[in-house]
Parts: sequence; C-alpha cells; structure tokens
Amino acid sequence: MDVTLSVRALLVVLMLLVALAVGYLLGGRGPAATASTEPATAGERRTVTMAAVGEATAVPDQLEFTLVVAVERPALEAALDDSNALVRQALGTLAEHGIAEKDTRTTGLQMEPVYDYSERQEVLRGYQVVQRTRVRVHDLAAGGRAVSAVVAGGGNEVRVNDIQLSVADPEAALGTAREQAVTKATAKAEQYAAAAGVTLGSIVALSEVSAPPAPQPQALEMRAASADAAGAVAFQPGEQALTAEVQVVWEVER
Repeated sequence: MDVTLSVRALLVVLMLLVALAVGYLLGGRGPAATASTEPATAGERRTVTMAAVGEATAVPDQLEFTLVVAVERPALEAALDDSNALVRQALGTLAEHGIAEKDTRTTGLQMEPVYDYSERQEVLRGYQVVQRTRVRVHDLAAGGRAVSAVVAGGGNEVRVNDIQLSVADPEAALGTAREQAVTKATAKAEQYAAAAGVTLGSIVALSEVSAPPAPQPQALEMRAASADAAGAVAFQPGEQALTAEVQVVWEVER
C-alpha cells in the first residue's frame, strides 16, 4: 500500500469532519432565531428568522350567555309543552330589550325520565325537559337589563349561565399587537445580526403564527332569586388582552 496516498486520504477525511463541525456550529437552529452563515452558493441566500409576540388591550363591548329552561312534569308531553312556552316567553322578553332573533340560537334539547329511589325500588317521578339557547347581546347595558328580566320572569325554571364578555371587532387592537410584534422581532434580529457581524437586508417572508385566544366564560349563574335581589345586572367589562405572534425572515448582507 502507498503510504503517501494513505496519509492524503486521512487528511481529506479530517478536513471533511472539520468542515461538517464548523457548519453545524455556525448554522444550527435555536428556539428564538435561526441564521445561515455558510458561504452562499448559486441560487442560495443566507437568512435570519425571528419570532416575537405583541400585545394590545381592548374593552369588551358585547356579551353572550346561555339561557337554560329546565322543566319537570309528571308527563313528558306536559313537560315539553311548558318548556316551549317558557322559552317563547324568554325570547319575547329578550326581544323587548332589543335582542334580535338572529342573535339567538338553540344549542341543546334534553328529555329524560326522573326517578325517586328507595331501598327496594325505583319509582318514576316524571320527566324533565331542558332547553338551552345561546344569546348574543351587542350592548352591555342592554344585556344586563335583559339578563335580569328574563330570569325574573321565568321563575325557578329559568336561569342564565356561561356568561362571556368579548370584543365585537378586535381587529383594531390586533393591528396594534401585530405592529408591536414586528417591531420586537426587528429589534431582536438587528441585535443578533450585529453580534454576528452581518447586516439585515430585505424581508423575504412574514407570517402570523398564532391566533387570538378565545374569550373565557365567566363563573356566573343567575336564577330568579338572585335576579330579584340584584335588579339590572351591571357588567364591568374591564380590559381584554389580545396577542399576535409573527415570524419574520430577513436576507442577510455582509
């Protein structure tokens, strides 16, 4: 075997291993930013990628709640008839407070027997019918009056729960959050570029990588007794935080 050829082959292998190690260290991806720093070949460009989150606040201006009508009667037909009558009455009350029919939708109907249990037997007591209607109110003040009126008028068989306060048009606040996210991403990318001794070029890609969070239901349920005591409910909207996360990719210049 030619010793000179063996040494040359060994040197070639060592050079390849060193090149791979340097490429891994310089071109590795991290959770906050990624950059390619190898010499660009034809058709390839070096880039840096950065993600950031922006936040803005908005005041909720509408509410949603679930109207629950639960009726128990000895006969199923009577329970269903009385339940339907109470739902119509409640919807009429809502209409009187300016809530349109298009802002109400049925979300559930449940019919089941109810039993009394003793040590030796179970006895059919009757049937329960539960109807659920989701209601949207575009004015918080009107919503407070409507909630109180519909519960007070329905007695113990009508209640309101799963109350949510939300922003009808969140786009203005989300626009502010998106601008803030891009500004943060740019500042971080410039910092990384300066540390690496390169300059940011043109933006080659920009995308939003997260959706705004859904509003969370408030832990509130109202029945007739609480409605009579409270009168018109005064909802305190406070502020709702809206966030936007963006990912931006820049071309890197020397």
